[in-house]
Amino acid sequence: MKIITQLILIFFPLLIHAQYPESGIKIRTITAGINLEDINDTESIDKAVEFLNNAREKYTLAGYEVQTIRIATQNFHLYAESTITANIIFLKKIDDLAKKYNVEISIGQILPPDTYSQEASLLAIKIINNTERINFSIPISSKESGVMPKSIQAASETIMAIAQNSERGIGNFRFTASANVPPGTPFFPAAYHEGENNFSIGLESPNALKRSLSKGWFDEKSKEILKNDLDSLFKPIENIAIDIDETFDGYNYYGIDTSPAPGLDASIGEAIEELSGAPFGEPSTLRACSMITDVLKTVNVKRCGYSGLMLPVLEDKTLAKRAMEGRYDVHELLLYSAVSGTGLDVVPLPGNISMEQISGLLHDIAALSLKYEDKALSARLFIVPGKDKGYYFYSDNPYLTGCTIMNLD
Repeated sequence: MKIITQLILIFFPLLIHAQYPESGIKIRTITAGINLEDINDTESIDKAVEFLNNAREKYTLAGYEVQTIRIATQNFHLYAESTITANIIFLKKIDDLAKKYNVEISIGQILPPDTYSQEASLLAIKIINNTERINFSIPISSKESGVMPKSIQAASETIMAIAQNSERGIGNFRFTASANVPPGTPFFPAAYHEGENNFSIGLESPNALKRSLSKGWFDEKSKEILKNDLDSLFKPIENIAIDIDETFDGYNYYGIDTSPAPGLDASIGEAIEELSGAPFGEPSTLRACSMITDVLKTVNVKRCGYSGLMLPVLEDKTLAKRAMEGRYDVHELLLYSAVSGTGLDVVPLPGNISMEQISGLLHDIAALSLKYEDKALSARLFIVPGKDKGYYFYSDNPYLTGCTIMNLD
């Protein structure tokens, strides 16, 4: 019976693809949000993995490629022990489970809102150096607390500490400073959970976007066409999620983050250039980012998380290429975030950056996240120790491309 099921999982998607045209969309992640009873609760993780495997099977049988399954817990500071040593013992245990099950885990925020702790950066170093699949964050703004100066100080120190204590600063791939990010986003490392157990969907959809765009499409009719295209592509994905909700007990469908997460073979930079008719960073880039984001925020599905335009430099070959050509800098990237999202994501920065400069960038991102309603932003800053702007940065991470360190001046 097991062999028959495996054969179905292999060949049925091929039949689906043969019958229907390729949508250009992959399921980047199915993320389960769970509450741990305490720091030793691994049973809840076991149950979440079982649910996620069932959910993945549903999407696979429908012809979709599911790239990852993930788990987000409630914020770590709510269930952490009082010592770093005790916390690392637990995190190593769940990291072993994550590797066993081939799942990624986010423990959410390691500090309460607007809280400074010198131990935050020490805990962060220990997490990065003792685990492989644990992601985490520090909040720097929210609607309730506004901009959080104490948190920004802690986040700045954490970014610097991780950079100085991981090879070429690559540890910052698993940490972010999150600005006004709500619970329930499926994307890491900003993900965290609140409320009843649920699940959300993250998509890799730049190729689908590119197919729906034409150069100079800057009128309302064009936006309507793009919206209708995305509605027709996203709705079947939501219907499967609703079916999963109704079929399996214990996990409620929370929504789809409509952000078009890029991949090394699915460039959001290319999609934006298809619309603007110019290389990313040239005039009309801002307008193209704004138009695409407007549509993403109106797609007719239950939306969650960022639901905006992602511009992660090291995860997108076109964005990396345009950065190396000098067509945009860090501040222009932040400007594009004013009309899109998701902040400054996997941006390579020089090793001689000062703590004041990091703090300044985080203050800007925090302020921008509160300027407009429902704007979720974050900052994953890749500080490369000992290297200056213009140095070609690369890593062994299979999800990242190479890029020269960007100009901060």
